[in-house]
Amino acid sequence: MRICVVTGSRAEYGLLKNLITLISNSSQQILQLIVTGSHLSTKFGNTYREIQNDGFHIDRELNLYLDVDDPMGIAKAASIGLVGFTEAYNTLRPDLLLVLGDRYEILSAVIAAAFSRIPIAHIHGGELTEGALDESIRHSITKFSHLHFVANEEYKKRVIQLGENPKKVFNVGGLGVDAIKSTELVSREILEEITGVKFNKKNLLITYHPETLRNNQENKENFRQLLLALASLEETSCIFTMPNADVGNEILYEMLQEFISHNNYAYLVKSFGQKNYLSCLSHVDAMVGNSSSGITEAPTFKIPTINIGDRQKGRLSAKSILNCGADCMEIKKSIKKSYDKDFRKFIANTTSPYGVSGASSKIFSVLKNVNLSSLINKKFYDLEGF
Repeated sequence: MRICVVTGSRAEYGLLKNLITLISNSSQQILQLIVTGSHLSTKFGNTYREIQNDGFHIDRELNLYLDVDDPMGIAKAASIGLVGFTEAYNTLRPDLLLVLGDRYEILSAVIAAAFSRIPIAHIHGGELTEGALDESIRHSITKFSHLHFVANEEYKKRVIQLGENPKKVFNVGGLGVDAIKSTELVSREILEEITGVKFNKKNLLITYHPETLRNNQENKENFRQLLLALASLEETSCIFTMPNADVGNEILYEMLQEFISHNNYAYLVKSFGQKNYLSCLSHVDAMVGNSSSGITEAPTFKIPTINIGDRQKGRLSAKSILNCGADCMEIKKSIKKSYDKDFRKFIANTTSPYGVSGASSKIFSVLKNVNLSSLINKKFYDLEGF
């Protein structure tokens, strides 16, 4: 079986890495890897190199030309992807397409696979992100897909609610937890040497993306409120990762560069790589921003997440998540609470709603035994009593 995996971002690849390894090492399956999106962008750190350094062969690089940061640019990138993926499938002839998540480049990959009559397996469907366009994209990918691997029972019910056959929906847990449990983390000293980051008395990891249902001016103001809150902190290292390749990222990137140039305690790491990113999470006091990582991965390290705005609204959350608006005073109040001794004691035994580990092995086990001939013809599953 030729299994084609598409990856378009550093975060997504980090989640898929263990599963890609299992497929690559299998005697029954052939791994095909298509790399696209921000992986091929210098601005975002050329993270395709991380994939190569991990020893994986990239079968096709599909450049979507992400230099234009506006709705037309994103729409053009998606259209380039639709053509490019179709051509790639025509050459590679995969038996199954495997994708994760909810980004526009993944939607292009899935639509092209549907036109090419290739069965599709989708990971992390059924989730909600009400403040992002990703919400619609994720559910659309679900309807194109034939196998579904979800992170918990609530998400499984939602995928079935969308008309998918319960026998084709598997609750395997979250891949983020799986990655943490299987990664050998590095020390603070080694991390400082590798990244140039200097840890302080207090340390925060910050990832803030544009809210894709807001305009650029709104995103700019929201990010300004976060930077104002961070500027007021004392003896605190602020370790930023890049905003992702959504509309509005260029404005946030420029603001971030300006902030770092005037603050000696602020650092930008364009691409940690999975091991170093998870290691950093293990060494900081809290995570700040609106990244899904703050919801799905940070709780495993028993650290608080200050989740700002609506981008992740609707996701199942652990008790360690502090939700607040994009307002300087609210953010400062939440950061202060994250250091409160009683709160940290309260979250010391927090459990993640995204499982414990083993998601990659569970997915791989299903893929080994799947009957491809029965997948393509889908029938809408009506809920009883509808």
